[in-house]
Amino acid sequence: MVRRLVLVLGDQLCEGLAALDAADRTRDVVVMAEVRDEATYVRHHPKKIAFLFAAMRKFADTLRDAGWDVRYTRLDDPANAGSICGELLRRAEETGAQEVLATEPGEWRLIRALQHCPLKVHLLEDRRFLASHADFDRWAEGRKSLRMEYFYREMRRATGLLMEGANPAGGQWNFDHENRKPAPDEVAIEGPLRFEPDETVSEVLDLVERAFPSNFGRLRPFWFATDRAQALQALDRFVADALPRFGDYQDAMLDNHRFLYHAVISLYLNAGLLEPREVCEAAEAAWREGHAPINAVEGFIRQILGWREYVRGIYFREGPDYVTRNVLGHARALPAFYWGAETRMRCLAKAVEQTRDEAYAHHIQRLMVTGNFALLAGVEPHQVHEWYLEVYADAYEWVEAPNVIGMSQFADGGIIASKPYVSSGAYISRMSDYCRSCAYSVTKKTGKGACPFNLLYWHFLDRHRARFEGNPRMAQMYRTWDRMDEDRRATVLAEARDFLDRIDAGETV
Repeated sequence: MVRRLVLVLGDQLCEGLAALDAADRTRDVVVMAEVRDEATYVRHHPKKIAFLFAAMRKFADTLRDAGWDVRYTRLDDPANAGSICGELLRRAEETGAQEVLATEPGEWRLIRALQHCPLKVHLLEDRRFLASHADFDRWAEGRKSLRMEYFYREMRRATGLLMEGANPAGGQWNFDHENRKPAPDEVAIEGPLRFEPDETVSEVLDLVERAFPSNFGRLRPFWFATDRAQALQALDRFVADALPRFGDYQDAMLDNHRFLYHAVISLYLNAGLLEPREVCEAAEAAWREGHAPINAVEGFIRQILGWREYVRGIYFREGPDYVTRNVLGHARALPAFYWGAETRMRCLAKAVEQTRDEAYAHHIQRLMVTGNFALLAGVEPHQVHEWYLEVYADAYEWVEAPNVIGMSQFADGGIIASKPYVSSGAYISRMSDYCRSCAYSVTKKTGKGACPFNLLYWHFLDRHRARFEGNPRMAQMYRTWDRMDEDRRATVLAEARDFLDRIDAGETV
């Protein structure tokens, strides 16, 4: 009897996985492994490592219960080969298998490792997404610009989600103009559903504590769902309690509430515990039943059906070199406060503190606080990319790199974003309460105590004028800059340079 190995990776915890569907459970052998190569290619947040190891162990039990022969390697197994390919070779020698069925990984790094593995590895396309590579390439072919909004509309038509015949539900494709309310005075829910660690999770937490004692991030308390049943409960909780107000406050930020009305299910989606269509259908059902308004449901579905599918398409279309792009030539080192060093900038301190504690921050905290500052300060984009990959529990390169290299840092030259997402402190003040307790004054443009975002915003526009002054979406910004008194412009630039010099010198800013 000729056996094949069936590779199941830690972010492929789905019984409908392509490799499992192509296999024969009566003879083929499933290989799952907690390997050091995958845990250390960047210094992942310990919560992310614990989440994946615990979810993997539970999924292995699910497969065994379904009749699969599962060969599972724990991180502390003395026989652990330390890499995915090494584990495949070890199991091949053990079983006599010479071929491997594998679902395509979500990172070029691991795709190349499997392609160079001495065994014959059959890479099958990951069908857990609603747009295949071919679907995305057909949409992208011949277009001068690849704007997500038009891809999203195509996905709505293709899936029928939030459609009424040939027309969008509610009479329009996008309700974003209703989803930009500033931070509320209070939040009516406590946040996402939390789960007490069971025996499996507790064992993994002890392991991660021993094996990765110096990784950035707090391991405990740990409350993530770690199996499909729990992930479904977390989804149900979001739809019932938070979705109705998600749209209104999806861009808002609060000093003392880390989650507002966000779902916090992206880590479950990206690991395979939830499927994108079922998540979108749950939200759509809430609207059709009158439980949630169209602006909330459309805004939520757009993040999954539109943005999530779109960035995956960009990642695979652009190829392995995408993460190295740096069209703006930024070269500054990532400041120490991204790793928890002291900063007097309240918005950054709170975003990093939350990231450290929860392995989570929502999209505006990532884009318009930590990402915005890195772009304004001219931080080298690959360092920014690796930081996001390290610190968030939902981060895998296929989703993280386009969000950072493209959307956040404009390092791809505008493939994703039509303009750089930069702002002064005014935007953060409008969408949060961070500025109320900040050491800097958001209303001060220059002088002692002036908000650094105000200074760096104009410094960024000035140093990149040749590239951006012809952009229609940025023309008004340059007209405003040009109307300023020459002495005032000189003061802004000098104070911005002084601020950046202090960052480079390692001073607390």
